Amino acid sequence: MTGKYFDELTVGMRIQHSLGRTVTEMDNVLFSALTMNSQPLHLNEDFASRTSFGQRIVNGIFTLGLVVGLTVPELTEGTIVANLSYERVTHPRPVFHGDTIYVETEVLEMRASASKPDRGLVRLRHIGKNQAGMVVIELERTVLFLKRPI
Repeated sequence: MTGKYFDELTVGMRIQHSLGRTVTEMDNVLFSALTMNSQPLHLNEDFASRTSFGQRIVNGIFTLGLVVGLTVPELTEGTIVANLSYERVTHPRPVFHGDTIYVETEVLEMRASASKPDRGLVRLRHIGKNQAGMVVIELERTVLFLKRPI
């Protein structure tokens, strides 16, 4: 499915994204290695087993990227100029290896660009939930969308 243009969005609109993704141990270890994050909560099962989590947790920045990525086909694929900001990121629960993440998006604010008539700014809230429906991440981001070509 193609993404949505600025003109197709409305404040209050909610999109339940159809894709879900199961997070693997490889995802977590590779992402942590690529970003040079040596946090033992992500990489050391012995260490993590002695924490309140009882096991390794998935890197939160990976979770953020995954949640945004899951929104692309139905929201921004081919219809944005740029992501402008990520704000108010919270991780109320950890993500563990084997969890499957699903995302819902809400359109919070919109305004036409003052300098570029073919574009508009949209503030979105993404809510990522695991397979049990528990919220594992919430974030807001501002996106510069294209308007539908005339």
